Amino acid sequence: MSYVITEKCLGERYGVCATVCPVECIHPGDHKGQEFMIIDPEVCINCGLCLPECPVGAIVASEDESPEWAKINKDLTPSYKNNPTAPERPKNDPPKRPGNKLVN
Repeated sequence: MSYVITEKCLGERYGVCATVCPVECIHPGDHKGQEFMIIDPEVCINCGLCLPECPVGAIVASEDESPEWAKINKDLTPSYKNNPTAPERPKNDPPKRPGNKLVN
């Protein structure tokens, strides 16, 4: 099972999660015209380092917690994995998406 990035990342993309990933399985791209990140389920080692880093709580610890977004992460991986690294956004930068709140 892989960690999964969910809809809370849409339009946010803080990028901190990718910075701490020891296997570089988190990649940026656009989804439905908005900035987004995905976790490559084939590379993720379930170390958990990314989970506490997301300031809006967009990462879940299991594909079972968000099967729809697990599929989206998997489907987008081929088109995202060669994208350049996303610039890191300050964790205290207020969310851009209505309804998102800083959790850390």
